[in-house]
Amino acid sequence: MLETFAVTDAAELAVLDRNGFVESRHAGSAVVLSPEGEPIASLGDPDALILPRSSMKPMQALGSLTAGASLAGVQLALSTASHAGTDRHVEVVREMLAAGGLTPDDLECPPAWPSDADTRDEMVRRHEDRSRLRMNCSGKHAAMLLACKASGWETAGYTDPAHPLQVHIRETVERFTGEKVQATAIDGCGAPVYAMTLRGLAHAIHRIGTASARSPFQLYRLAGELVQAVRDNPWTIDGPGRSDTIAIERLGVFAKGGAEGIMVMVAPNGTTVALKTLDGSLRVGTIVAAKLLANAGAITEAQFDDVSGALDLDVLGGGRPVGRIRPTV
Repeated sequence: MLETFAVTDAAELAVLDRNGFVESRHAGSAVVLSPEGEPIASLGDPDALILPRSSMKPMQALGSLTAGASLAGVQLALSTASHAGTDRHVEVVREMLAAGGLTPDDLECPPAWPSDADTRDEMVRRHEDRSRLRMNCSGKHAAMLLACKASGWETAGYTDPAHPLQVHIRETVERFTGEKVQATAIDGCGAPVYAMTLRGLAHAIHRIGTASARSPFQLYRLAGELVQAVRDNPWTIDGPGRSDTIAIERLGVFAKGGAEGIMVMVAPNGTTVALKTLDGSLRVGTIVAAKLLANAGAITEAQFDDVSGALDLDVLGGGRPVGRIRPTV
């Protein structure tokens, strides 16, 4: 059985401080690439296999785009999102489906409650149930369905790893990472997710995050358009007050978190970070990635302090802040 890096191969990334007492430690691996794509820092074992989870979505979106899905603006940004399921997000996904003559019933992601608490509360008041549209991957799935329609592939079973769309996406992933896929798993949304090294993920995201919308090559031109769509519409990728959206708004980065403690981040100058917390915790990914960018000089300390203050990192005691989650890299 393949597995990720071991405890003994991990490095400390962050701690939780309560009244000056270090209560918890988060260990993991990280790699930092220069604007030119060269390794400039690493922690833990970035050459061990990981499952990139939703941090693979930019590659999946580009697979759908090169298979014929025609998207721009907020719809393009939603194709790579792990959205909070707000009404605004859902309306865009509905529009994507309608453009292809599709309905929510065509989605193969599972029904879910929105992660946005206010939206969920309002749904309960309206006596609404979970929905495939509210699932955080519904934008990605809508883009996959549009690609199937454009290429003349069956829409039913589009999440099967053997489906022509998923074969095409797998080839797209290998092209960006520069690695052959060593294992295939099924993500929480039902679509395939491919094992790769953290270093391979970093190189893939660097290639996407530094691509130009004026590139003579279609794949990189689409990558440049995708990244710009996300930077122009930070609310799409996550949601108001949520980590990825905050990082994009405050730092101008391209950021994409993934389940089980994955985070990728590309600074405006191209410096790129990819990391995974070994215990799968999501709570430190954004701040650790931002600190690694600050260490590399890709953002200023003032920018780091600004994003740190906007993130939900306070440790509470009796409802009052008594400590902080802080990076130790």
